[in-house]
Amino acid sequence: MSDLLDQSIILDRAQHLVDAAIRAGADSADAIAALAVSSSVGFRQGALEENEHSENDSMALRVFIDGCKASVSTNTTSDKDILSKLAERAVAMARMSPNDPFARLAAREDLMDRAVIEDRLVALDPVDMVIPTTQELSELALSSEEAALAVQGVTKSAGASAGHYLGGMVLATSHGFVGSYMSSRISFSTSAIAGEGSGMERDYSFSAAVHRADLKPPSHVGLRAGERAVARLNPIKVETGTYDVIFEPRVSSSLLGHFASAINGSAIARHTSFLMDKLGRQIFPAGIYISDDPTLLRGLGSRPFDGEGVDCQPLSLVENGYLNQWVLDSATAAELGLKSNGRAARAGANPFPATTNLTLQAGTHSQQDLISGVKDGVYVTDLIGHGVNGVTGDYSRGASGFRIKDGKLAEAISEITIAGNLIDMFARVIPANDLRFEHSVNAPSILIEGMTVAGR
Repeated sequence: MSDLLDQSIILDRAQHLVDAAIRAGADSADAIAALAVSSSVGFRQGALEENEHSENDSMALRVFIDGCKASVSTNTTSDKDILSKLAERAVAMARMSPNDPFARLAAREDLMDRAVIEDRLVALDPVDMVIPTTQELSELALSSEEAALAVQGVTKSAGASAGHYLGGMVLATSHGFVGSYMSSRISFSTSAIAGEGSGMERDYSFSAAVHRADLKPPSHVGLRAGERAVARLNPIKVETGTYDVIFEPRVSSSLLGHFASAINGSAIARHTSFLMDKLGRQIFPAGIYISDDPTLLRGLGSRPFDGEGVDCQPLSLVENGYLNQWVLDSATAAELGLKSNGRAARAGANPFPATTNLTLQAGTHSQQDLISGVKDGVYVTDLIGHGVNGVTGDYSRGASGFRIKDGKLAEAISEITIAGNLIDMFARVIPANDLRFEHSVNAPSILIEGMTVAGR
């Protein structure tokens, strides 16, 4: 644990990798090192089913020489001779690699200053240094499960779990960037089953946060899981037809995720996005705003700098319905003739574009207002499958939820398929005002009028 808290140790190793790569003949290089500890517990009907603890460390080096690139990774080691040999191997691999005209380090002028990083970390508050004990995690899971089982109509638990993560990462580059930060996550969830035999239905609820103090009460999470499961009992099927569809926040965020994939610089550079010719054009109704903000206080996707050391500022991706920007790291920006907007993520040696805290801003009407305005529709609480074509935008997902009749929620429904095209769907988005920040991708309830629903 002391090594995790003292990031100077792995920073020294990352810097040594970079220096060794330059000595071996690389034109430029960067290295990332990470340490993490995590714990999780799982219960079913009060009985312990899982109790895990892990500690992980890793390092990755990326080198460039004569327009070619190579990368290597390893577990963290304090043996600098081994690190030097690893760097030499990476350079030798790069000499044999094909030319990649767009692979590069971030531009020097875009890199963050160390003092600015320290100020940003204070503003983000991205880590809770109080590590929960196994007993404390168990209490979160068991308390939420107990609350779910207390709901009338719930017959059994489908499981309750809790987990905690604490990690630190450092980045060093050959053109002078040195940065590090830590982050934490804590979460718990409960799944409840209502009914008997072939009539059983299942649903869940959860809470996740950077700081334990921001978690929902376990009793609230368990109660919500139980109530949702009971509400799904005795579902009916609807007739195939055209319906107004409302996506609750738990599933509406998936629509925002499809949007994020479509504006990812990698998809645009590969010509595999249905939005590739839409930059600067209106794709949502007037009044729709979508932002990506890595600077949110205690945000699940917040970070002081991106995976290449670039300052990552809030982005207005959609303003008043118009698409403003792609999500870019340095390589995809170069390929598109643009400039990185600080959205490089890193799971190893090679960066890739990704959003941070992506949000569809809330509308002016309540969820109940949207429901009240629907004469015949579907309220979706669960989506199944992955029937989305990122190239064409064609959308087809299995779903369940509730019928809307004359402005009120009615019977539970299941075994339906919702279909359309995301370009058409985006153009008809009507958001509610019930935005909640529970993920790194967040959206309020969304009404989309006139969708095809396949039932019986």
